[in-house]
This record gives sequence, structure tokens and C-alpha cells, in this order.
Amino acid sequence: MLNSKLLCCGFLLVVFFISNAVAQDPWSQRANIPTARCVHSVGTVNGKIYAIGGSQSQSKAVEEYDPTTDNWTKKADMPTGRGYCSASVVNGKIYAIGGYNVSTVEEYDPVTDTWTTKSSIPTARWGLATATVNGKIYAIGGATRWPPAEIYRIIEEYDPITDTWTTKASIPTPRWMLSCSVVNGKIYAIGGNGDQGTVSTVEEYDPATDTWTTKSPIPTARWGLTTCTVNGKIYAIGGGNVYPPTKCYRTVEEYDPITDTWTTKSPMPVGRIGLAPCLVSVDGKIYVIGGGGISPSETYAEVYVYDPVNE
Repeated sequence: MLNSKLLCCGFLLVVFFISNAVAQDPWSQRANIPTARCVHSVGTVNGKIYAIGGSQSQSKAVEEYDPTTDNWTKKADMPTGRGYCSASVVNGKIYAIGGYNVSTVEEYDPVTDTWTTKSSIPTARWGLATATVNGKIYAIGGATRWPPAEIYRIIEEYDPITDTWTTKASIPTPRWMLSCSVVNGKIYAIGGNGDQGTVSTVEEYDPATDTWTTKSPIPTARWGLTTCTVNGKIYAIGGGNVYPPTKCYRTVEEYDPITDTWTTKSPMPVGRIGLAPCLVSVDGKIYVIGGGGISPSETYAEVYVYDPVNE
């Protein structure tokens, strides 16, 4: 009888320790970015993250983050200060595209820490999203002026090799402050603000056929969110509810393109709007850098890391 009780207690202790080991918080905090910023952009090259621009006095600031050392390093300023731009990476170089009422495109080389001016995007816009497929960058949506004089459906494809732009099939739902992520060569345009306000729309673009397909809407309609792909799933993080916002979301929702379904995940520790429009993943973790709040004066420097494995 005693042995059975001891065995039972031992079993319960093992279960307790195993459950505690498994039930880790998927969110953690890292070193703050030196320059607090929102509506900026980021790119990842060789395992390092580069935070670029922001709305704060049309920032030119560029800072490099090394996840292995948890350290930030200042880099060469972007020539054209701007917020609401979008950045994408091709062949180890970062392309900062558009921004508030500008058509500027500038290429950053992390190896030489230098910037080079490239061909301007044909349609000047801000609050756009960009994504890279097969060495080409696709600039999607956005708006012009404030209040928006036009919310764009237009898509323009950039070829870094030829430094040229080509117009592609327009997105069905015009919107700005959306986010885009890529899975298996297809681009998913998620959320944003449209002609009728904040949308939950998800539309898939196939560059191979230049066609769009409507997908299951994101459960939480929002703008100023960020999305990132890890292991074939898209994670939509943060954002605002309406414009101007009355709520900053902590919400994290995971999209599975294979089943076309959404699943709610552990919320971010804080609510944020205007996080980096295209998030990055390093070693399977998502780094959420800076962002803003309900008031335009709320700009943050915190860096949070999400590990989907710990869900």
C-alpha cells in the first residue's frame, strides 16, 4: 500500500514537472530599440534585423539588432527620412519603398553599410505593404495624402536586377495599412483600412498567374497590424480597431493557408499599432519591434519575441 502511494505521488510529481516545462510563455522581452518608433519597417539579412525609418520627424534612423547578443547597433541613415514605407529583402539587400507622400526607393547594403537610390515606384503611396517572391518585390495597396485622397488597388512589381517596375493585376479590395506575408510563393494581403473603414479581408495573390483569390477573413478586423510567416503559417499580430483608433490590439491569430482557417494564439503582452509592416522571423521566432498607441504621441521602444513552439 505504501509503495503504491509513493508510486502515485512520484507519478504526479513527474506530471507536474513535465506540465510546467511544457507550459512556457511564448512571449518574452528583449533589449529596447535605441530609437522609439512606429509605422517603420524592418528587414532581415544574415540573421540580423534592420529597423528603418518611422513617423517620428520622418525618421532616417537605421538600427541593426543581433538576436544572438541582444544588442543594437546604429547604422548609416537612410537618405530620405520617412514613415509608412515598406521594406523587402532580395539577395541580401533591403529595399525601402514609398512612404508618406513619396515615391522614393532606396537600397541598403548591410555589408558596406551604404544606401543607393533606385528607380522610384510609379505610384507614390504610403501605408502600402510589400512582399518578395522569386526575387521580385510586389508593392500592394496604400494611400495618397491625408486624409486619403485615394486608397489604391494597384500592384506594382519591382525587379532589382533591371531596376524596373511593372504593373500587375489590381487587388480586389483597395486598402492601406494592411500587411502581407508569403507562403509557398503566394502573397496573402491581410486586413487594413478600406473605403468603408477597417476590414477583415484576406486575399491571396499568385504571381505565377497574376491572379487574386478571396480567402477566409481574419477573425479580428484591424489595420496597422503586422504579419509574419513561420513554418508555413502566418501570424497576425497587433493593430487597431477603427480609424482613429479606440483600441490597440494584443491579439495574435494564426492562419493556415492549407486549411484556410484561423486560430487564436497567446496575446502579445501589450497592445500596439503601426508595428513594422512586414515582420521577420529569426530561428523560428518572431520579433515585434516598437509600435504606437491610440494617441499619435505614443511611440514605443520595447521589443517582444514570440515563439510559436511554446504555444
